Amino acid sequence: MTASFRRTIRQAGAVLAFAAAMTVLSAQPSFAFSAEAQQMCTTDAFRFCSSDIPNIPAITACMFKHRTELSSGCRAVMDRDLAGRGKVAAN
Repeated sequence: MTASFRRTIRQAGAVLAFAAAMTVLSAQPSFAFSAEAQQMCTTDAFRFCSSDIPNIPAITACMFKHRTELSSGCRAVMDRDLAGRGKVAAN
């Protein structure tokens, strides 16, 4: 196998792990985020929290820890989802 092929396989595995984590997140009420949040936050999750995949509580905690560094779209969607659940997002 070439290094490029191995890197592609590793990246595909990471994407699948993140997708699985987001699926579980949406199935658990305490960690549920919308499909839009999954789409808007995937890049941020890989950038800040890739070492936590597939540990869902760790990913969630990591995303909140890095909230001020998240892309504006991800932060806005997360805040809106939390507000809809009656939770307050910390700045």
